[in-house]
Amino acid sequence: MLADAPVAAIIPVNDLARAKRFYTEKLGLSLTRETPEDTRLESGGTVVGLYETPYGGQAEHTLASWKVSDLDAEMKDLRSKGVEFEDYDLPGLKTVDGVVETEAMRGAWFKDSEGNILCLMEDRSG
Repeated sequence: MLADAPVAAIIPVNDLARAKRFYTEKLGLSLTRETPEDTRLESGGTVVGLYETPYGGQAEHTLASWKVSDLDAEMKDLRSKGVEFEDYDLPGLKTVDGVVETEAMRGAWFKDSEGNILCLMEDRSG
């Protein structure tokens, strides 16, 4: 049953106004609904919801990932808008200029205005 139901990414933020600006201006997502209880954006047919909480930005893991066809172009565009990509040197994960490469994928991580970790991923398997 759930396999046929749409899924949404729901992201906690400390400052809703600041986060809306980040997601619309820097990432280019469209604001599709805005009420006191519900802020929704759209990305490739998927809903991204934002909600204000004092716990926004505290997750130490990726909250949302975008599958892109050209990682380098996406990174260049985001960097031109002031987005900074993270560098990691962990067991099994080392980035070079913000990019990790494996046989199956290339990926890059960045933080939103609230400190939430987001990812871009390019699939190498076609």
